[in-house]
Amino acid sequence: MNTHSHTEEQDATNAYQSLAETVGHDDPRWAFGSGVEDVQAEITSPVPESVDAGELAQYCLMLGDDALICSHRLSEWISNAPELEEDVALANIALDLLGQARVLLARAGHVEGGQRDEDALAYLRTEAEFRNVALAELGDGLDFARAIARLLLFSTWRLALLQRLLGSRDPVLAAVAGKGVKEVAYHRDHAARWTVRLGDGTPESHRRMQAALEGVWPYVGELFRTSDVERSLAASGVAVDPADVRDEVDAVLDEVLGAATLTRPQRPAVGTIGGRGGRQGLHTEQLGHVLAEMQSLARQHPGATW
Repeated sequence: MNTHSHTEEQDATNAYQSLAETVGHDDPRWAFGSGVEDVQAEITSPVPESVDAGELAQYCLMLGDDALICSHRLSEWISNAPELEEDVALANIALDLLGQARVLLARAGHVEGGQRDEDALAYLRTEAEFRNVALAELGDGLDFARAIARLLLFSTWRLALLQRLLGSRDPVLAAVAGKGVKEVAYHRDHAARWTVRLGDGTPESHRRMQAALEGVWPYVGELFRTSDVERSLAASGVAVDPADVRDEVDAVLDEVLGAATLTRPQRPAVGTIGGRGGRQGLHTEQLGHVLAEMQSLARQHPGATW
């Protein structure tokens, strides 16, 4: 038993080292949220002049919830990925997003008055209080192609947002973007490589990758729908109007899909109620399943620490 465990530990270490060398990170623990502490001191920075604190808190929740929920979905692949290296890679991507979510939720809690910390915002809100886009909450049914399709769309869109947030007037958003651009560039590259590998692989892998794209594509439209909060904060130099990144995202996706010999889906976007979606707290039924699992321990043992 001891020998077997030692061998497994060595395999995991070798796989991790190989992956770290492949993606070129100098920090040997890049995957475990290192560097997040660099922006912790800025969480209490004053709200930029002429910016509404309530709107800033809502915007931080939007970006934080996107990362938090997508991170949880990716964590479901741990021990279920098709190979050991992919177990490590998806876990690392999930941890990157979790690190971003922690800072953004902490900033939201501080800006709104300090009565709720990052844990309260993550574990004690109801579905209607979450502000993530629907794409982040979609389940995979352990269909690896679908997980890759979702990650490709999500990371391509998020990277475009973060690149523009580098110049945000809010120091925390700018700091998250500064670290997040490097992280999410790797996420996008990882998803793109798998998309090409599957799409331009065997007839079966091509079929499944195309079907996965068809399944998630109806949720792309919401990514570029501008909420009132985003519009207001974009005008003041704090946020990004998501409609402004659509051409860039489309160009990247067209390039990846072309290399993967995949066809861009033509499925219509999922309808909304009065133009309202995840940014206004209207979600798919799948978010309820995510929160039931993610929040269960904190709700059963209020105030517990570990």
